[in-house]
Amino acid sequence: MQQSDQDIRNRLLIARLPAMPQILVRLIEHLQADDLGMPELATLISKDAGMTGKLLAVANSSAYQRHHRNVNLEQSLVALGTDMIKTLVISDSVFQTFNNFPHSGSTDLRAFWKNSLAAAVIAKEVARLVEYPHAEEAYLAGLLHNVGRLALLATAPKEYAYNFNARDDEDLCAVEQRTLQITHTEAGAWLIERWQLDSFLADAVLYHHEPSERLESAHPLIRIVRLAHVLSSHPQDEDAVREAAGLCGVDADQVAALLEGASRQVDKAAAHLGIDLAGADDIPAPPAYAPPNLDPVQQRLSEEVRNMVLVSEVGQSFARQQGENGLLEAMTRTARILFDFGSAVVLLENPTGHALVGAPIQGSQRIAEFAVPLAKGGPIAKSALERRPAFIQREAAGSEPLGLAEEQLLRMLGTDSLVCVPLVAGARCLGVLIGGVAAWQLPHCQRRERFMQSFGAQAAAALETMLAERGHARRQLAHVADEYREASRRVVHEVNNPLSIIKNYLSVLDSKLARQEPVSSEMSILNEEIDRVGQLVSSLADLKPVDSGPRPTDVAKVVDEVQRLFRSTGFVPPSVDILVTMHDEATRIEGDADVLKQILVNLVKNAIEALANGGGRIEIINRGHVNRERQLYLELVVSDNGPGLSREVLAHLFSPVKSTKDGAHHGLGLSIVHSLVKKLGGHIACRSGRSGTAFEILLPAWTGSGAGAAVALPARALGSA
Repeated sequence: MQQSDQDIRNRLLIARLPAMPQILVRLIEHLQADDLGMPELATLISKDAGMTGKLLAVANSSAYQRHHRNVNLEQSLVALGTDMIKTLVISDSVFQTFNNFPHSGSTDLRAFWKNSLAAAVIAKEVARLVEYPHAEEAYLAGLLHNVGRLALLATAPKEYAYNFNARDDEDLCAVEQRTLQITHTEAGAWLIERWQLDSFLADAVLYHHEPSERLESAHPLIRIVRLAHVLSSHPQDEDAVREAAGLCGVDADQVAALLEGASRQVDKAAAHLGIDLAGADDIPAPPAYAPPNLDPVQQRLSEEVRNMVLVSEVGQSFARQQGENGLLEAMTRTARILFDFGSAVVLLENPTGHALVGAPIQGSQRIAEFAVPLAKGGPIAKSALERRPAFIQREAAGSEPLGLAEEQLLRMLGTDSLVCVPLVAGARCLGVLIGGVAAWQLPHCQRRERFMQSFGAQAAAALETMLAERGHARRQLAHVADEYREASRRVVHEVNNPLSIIKNYLSVLDSKLARQEPVSSEMSILNEEIDRVGQLVSSLADLKPVDSGPRPTDVAKVVDEVQRLFRSTGFVPPSVDILVTMHDEATRIEGDADVLKQILVNLVKNAIEALANGGGRIEIINRGHVNRERQLYLELVVSDNGPGLSREVLAHLFSPVKSTKDGAHHGLGLSIVHSLVKKLGGHIACRSGRSGTAFEILLPAWTGSGAGAAVALPARALGSA
């Protein structure tokens, strides 16, 4: 995608390209003042340890060594000579500076530096031929004439990577103008102008591609660099060479001598500077390339399709994340990649919906204490409330002053502009993702607003799913806690029954022991009840005990045990009679005897309490088999002839209710009975009126083949008795 002129120039401004080294600035100042002798050179160089080491190494090399080694800087400078010193200082300063350009380490610069050295050497020799007084300035201009290509590579590596090694001609400038809206000559001149030199150096770089007829009256440095460029880059183009040479008054023989001498001097300079140029001539220099212009409609369609694919992939990626932190980190990481955000944070709606609060992400814990009130306005709050992206720039012309929250985020993210992407799921905004970008990136981000909205929708959908799952997990935990509390209440209630029996039996034991009567039967019952207390307490450890499989229970035996418990403990008042009627054939059910015992104890105890004031009769009747919906049951009835239940109590009979009885756990008995009957796979109903109350229980009959077996046994229909 093409970049606007403002875009690429802003990118150049913030690319943090290296500044001109101080030693080179001072050297040029001395050269322009014509006051640079050996003492001044020595003073200048001695202040730079790196440059001092470089000059000492060259002076002590085989090229300059005579009868003895030069052991100090002054002797080394004398051996090298003023011209060589100036050349080395200029060359090494430039190479060290521009080899640190962004992306220069990943690019093969051998051909670039060989061409630059050739242009520098030729420019210096041409300056001497035409008696230009600042030969070193000409050398520096030749060395820097293509520095704009390095600047463009550092600023727009994706767009310029291929054309960095392209042939250096007018076609390259045209392609640069078309794709980046700036040429390497303009970029180089802009870079040099930042150094604020009192020189035509920037102009020489800017115009080195200009046609010769336009440069006939130009400053000598401009014409020198034009000739150096042509001879270093296009020595085979006879017309261009002739025209450029004519600008400087150089004839054909001098041109040939310049080319011949340049080759030797380039190799010598590279050796002194420690630059490896081997294989530089083998690096191809293809014609400049620009992608074809797409039809705007087709380009927009292609971008929309690409965005749809990306959004789909993003959604799938978000869905695979585990946990809130993983999802938030994936969101910010993906946003930085897709939208070139320098940094990103997420603000989520708080539970009350009145503010956006920071979501803690690894590496940015401070954001967790950050909040943006939605009611107080500001671009971020407005983005969330209107569910549209917002583009916020520090001190933008014509814009309202930023709020405190926006200023804080700008400092927190270390940027001068923000992009707010609302996370919208349906009609609800769950929060905003905020990315930090440079000001020059905002126009590009604004063109991708629809893509950002789609991204925000995918992120919000994943976030909503995660929040729903977290809410479901919390509800499950709350449900388990409620179940456990309810089970605890029921166990405490049920434990009271055997404890009451144990208490009554202890009084019976006391009287029997006093009379020295046998107590083995009572001791057996006490052991059973103590075991039952233990089982009830142990049931708290497992709300859903493992089913051990169907087993038969003799109803008559359990009823006899319950009757004996109440009678022998004195729990039944003398005014209350308990009558038992058992069926001769239908005697067994499928289920646990202890569960049936709990059911009967609760029902008999309630019946006794109902008759406590006036006395009466309690009946426990086995009515035999009943066929209900092709299922065989045994019907067991516990009834009393008490005053009956009120309509209000009967309506809520099997639910935990507030009881008129004393104690924290009263009112649970019948709800426990109901749950125990259901646990056995049975049904329970209650009939109540002025003549008394009857609880009718259907329990799965034992058939020898498991509960639920369909049988064809003679049985009365439900309710026919």
